[in-house]
Amino acid sequence: MNANAKLVILRELSKMTDGRLNDAILEGVLDKFGHRRSRDWVRTQLRALADIGALTTTEVGSVMVAEITRAGIDHVDRRVVLEGVARPSPGG
Repeated sequence: MNANAKLVILRELSKMTDGRLNDAILEGVLDKFGHRRSRDWVRTQLRALADIGALTTTEVGSVMVAEITRAGIDHVDRRVVLEGVARPSPGG
């Protein structure tokens, strides 16, 4: 389940013009995909993705902002495989 949630996060970030979203928005997106979890759980997933270089995080007050990196984009585009992140299906 965590691997799928991480893929959802990366896909959503890759859709953004600036590649960024905050943890509150990501919590809502994950909920729509069946990952009904707390914001702390979302932050744990963001930190894990940052640890493998898929994104960076910035704390702005009480909000965590995630920004996708080249490695995260490459995973979504099926150019590389990041350990612990579900593989995207061919064609999207």
